[in-house]
Amino acid sequence: MKRIVVLGGGISGYGSAILAKKQGFDVFLSDAGRIAERFKCKLEEWDVPYEEGGHSVERIVAATEVIKSPGIPEKAPIVKALREKNIPIISEMEFASRYMGKARTICITGSNGKTTTTSLIYKIMSDAGVNVALGGNIGESFAYSVATGEYDWYVLELSSFQLDGMYRFRADVSVLMNITPDHLDRYDYCFQNYVDSKMRIAQNQNSRNHFVYCADDEVVWREVERLESNVRQLPFMAKSSVASGAGDAFLSSDGVFTASVGERSVEIDTAKMQIKGLHNAYNAMAAALATLAAGVDAESIVRSIYDFSPVEHRLEPVREVDGVLYVNDSKATNVDSVWYALESMTRPVVWIAGGTDKGNDYEPLKAFAREKVKALICMGLDNDKLVREFTGVVPQVVSTASLDEAMRVAVAVAQSGDVVLLSPACASFDLFKNYENRGELFKEWVRSNV
Repeated sequence: MKRIVVLGGGISGYGSAILAKKQGFDVFLSDAGRIAERFKCKLEEWDVPYEEGGHSVERIVAATEVIKSPGIPEKAPIVKALREKNIPIISEMEFASRYMGKARTICITGSNGKTTTTSLIYKIMSDAGVNVALGGNIGESFAYSVATGEYDWYVLELSSFQLDGMYRFRADVSVLMNITPDHLDRYDYCFQNYVDSKMRIAQNQNSRNHFVYCADDEVVWREVERLESNVRQLPFMAKSSVASGAGDAFLSSDGVFTASVGERSVEIDTAKMQIKGLHNAYNAMAAALATLAAGVDAESIVRSIYDFSPVEHRLEPVREVDGVLYVNDSKATNVDSVWYALESMTRPVVWIAGGTDKGNDYEPLKAFAREKVKALICMGLDNDKLVREFTGVVPQVVSTASLDEAMRVAVAVAQSGDVVLLSPACASFDLFKNYENRGELFKEWVRSNV
């Protein structure tokens, strides 16, 4: 009997273990940390053996195949031990795709915008009455959905870490939002390694599949020119002009875009959308193309896009008090996300940034910072780089070591007509559990203290 070991007991791991159990494999789950109670309950319900608080190395390296959770880096000792023994290591996505039957997939990746785009695509599909599940980085575990349900479509948000463990998987519709430097600490600080990881979204695609991508992104465009497959390309753009026989989407200067796939098209006036800014126009263009390719009715697509509200932790308005608007953009964990956040700001900005730096180059933010930011409040255990980069760029730079300290400074600095923007450009792990925890605490502080 095939021995499957699952590394990591989070949402990816527990789902993979349950699917492996359902498929009749000898399965064992191992987590070096603590497993959440809700996941342990599911594992016990399915009679999946597991351990937490450490790895039983001999049992793990006896596996036929290992499913690794995306948060576990290649440099982890247990992963190195498996590599030395040439034991195959795959992702939840690769494993679950083997058992999803005739279901089809829309897979979304990108350094920024993928959560909003994934959520919008799922809404369009769901509103149209499609039998669809949401998974990957958001929603339920893809593997758990495959194990416990029967769906016609899966909409999957994929990180570079998940793509790294995918080999034979082929998306029916792939969506690549953009590629900007991120997570370089996991890619030997080599940008091309990260680029190669993101481009795996289009691997194995053929002439029956669609590839939606941003033609305004120079890195993406360079990589698309190298593609050897005959996948049907669907570019979206606002700045460049790219002809594609399969279809495309173009945002005109009046804020209206037309998205076309074959003979079918939709027209969207971005002024009527609830989500604002150029980045959200890109997100909507990508979603329109992807769902047209999936066969959704054009009128339904238009209704859903106009009805879609902002995603939590992504330019999420919290409240306005005494003329000061507080905005939670905690999901902006890299420079490019903050670029789009600052680009969309129409008020003077009190900007809260900082956390665990991932090798960031802040140069692209400086033009917007000079134009729009009245004060930068650095929030982290090591703010030296931010202070150094923006001193002299914005009028006021303040270093703080906690959320409470940062917020008290923000309240003191902000005046009526300003926006206090939490848009960190960094990971959250120095002061918080994750970006969600950082965003929730920001919102809680604003609601309790302002």
